[in-house]
Amino acid sequence: MTHLTQEKDAVVRRLSDDINQFKTSHHLPDDLESMSDAIGHLQKQAQEVMSQKPKWQSYFQGQMITKDDFDFISNFDVLNAEGRTKLLSDPNTRNQCAKTFLTLMAKLFKQQTLRYLLTLMDQFLREDKSRVEIFNTYAKMKKEQLWAYFFNMFANQDQFVVYQTSRILAKLACWSVERMPTSDLSYYLAWLKEQLKPQGNEYLQSVCRCLQMMLRIEPYREAFVAIDGIPSIMHVLNNASVGFQVQYQLIFCLWVLTFNRNIATIMTKYTVIPRLSEILAETQKEKVTRMIVAFLRNLLEKPESDKIIRDNAMTMIACRLVKPLELLSNRKFDDDDINDNVQLIKEKLEGNLADVTSFDEYAIEIRSGRLSWTPVHQSEKFWIENAAKLNEANFELLRMLLRLLEQSKEPLVLCVAAHDIGEYVRHYPHGKRAIDKLEGKVIIMRLLENPDSNVRYQGLLCVQKLMVHNWDYLGKQADISAGNNNNLPSNGLGQRPVESKA
Repeated sequence: MTHLTQEKDAVVRRLSDDINQFKTSHHLPDDLESMSDAIGHLQKQAQEVMSQKPKWQSYFQGQMITKDDFDFISNFDVLNAEGRTKLLSDPNTRNQCAKTFLTLMAKLFKQQTLRYLLTLMDQFLREDKSRVEIFNTYAKMKKEQLWAYFFNMFANQDQFVVYQTSRILAKLACWSVERMPTSDLSYYLAWLKEQLKPQGNEYLQSVCRCLQMMLRIEPYREAFVAIDGIPSIMHVLNNASVGFQVQYQLIFCLWVLTFNRNIATIMTKYTVIPRLSEILAETQKEKVTRMIVAFLRNLLEKPESDKIIRDNAMTMIACRLVKPLELLSNRKFDDDDINDNVQLIKEKLEGNLADVTSFDEYAIEIRSGRLSWTPVHQSEKFWIENAAKLNEANFELLRMLLRLLEQSKEPLVLCVAAHDIGEYVRHYPHGKRAIDKLEGKVIIMRLLENPDSNVRYQGLLCVQKLMVHNWDYLGKQADISAGNNNNLPSNGLGQRPVESKA
């Protein structure tokens, strides 16, 4: 019983620490509007929209709205924040408020009026986040589905209407005492995920703000990961044309996700560390730096498994983070948390450097996705001793090599990955069966059609190793092939290109 009590107390303390760190870090406001001085496209439009009040009298005279709705909206529209608070103190008025907004949303078709109505709703929710309960209470009283009113707006042709609706949805979902139902949550998160495009969406900042709000809620984080949301974030971050504001917002999303220990444990499989290492080395914006080092710190503290934490540290080392961290430690930042986080990460990385084996170095390189012809790849001794280790953790490293062959566009990465898979098959007796099980043969065969001659060459060797069992014969054929290419210049990939007969 004592042991269970101590374990329970430890869990409670750890959870409390997570909550405190999350609440105090960066002094986060509820709707994240004051997180930056950047004004997004939607916010600029909203300021213009609010300068053009609709003529509610004409809607009433045209019998487009009822007298009750007209009386409420015409009065509500002219009040300041204090006046609205006084007006909404009456329960009957609160019900009328929800009825009027929801009714007008469904009835009004003039885009300028609909824009105004939604912006007014967003504004009055921001004045007091408890007002979301006005809509929840009304929906329960009428036995209606609240979320359907807003999801219907996603079909509107006016993109401002669509994305302003999304902002309201995020507030209703996050500020209510009740969480969004599972089916509605999945729909909304899937919609947000679909809007995450590095180019062609002028409302991308608004989408990111909604995600920032949603992913602060624990159940919403798990739901987002369940629909494979992290790759969509990485798709945007991997685009070099994305501005620093979007970088900051999406790295914030990754950071809050890592407060879930299960998500922090699997984060490394999305190759987040390599890309954030690149951004950290390039960015001049302190707030981007702050989010990256906070994210990296969580990866070294939140996972339950010591092995995962070590793997994360090894990946950071492979991404050459030690030097940038050294440079950052000598800079003075306005936010002291940055220096504290940098120092902690540095110490953890240095502690892991002490006992690194050649296989550790190899695994680090594979996890980083940055392959090159380092000595271990072409060491016969290394493959004799370590080929079978690619089977560990359900073929984790082997799967990573195959994923690189599928996804990488870098000829050097493709060459090294194909070579390593061939060496694995050559030195592990059941390697061919493992590749078949992982459906790797089709992936490898595609290399034979690659436009780069070196990739085709390494792909051909890999296919031969999969199919030929007489390794002495294969070795001689490889030597002959290499000899035929001796007169061709090296191209920096560590191999000579295959001579074209075309």
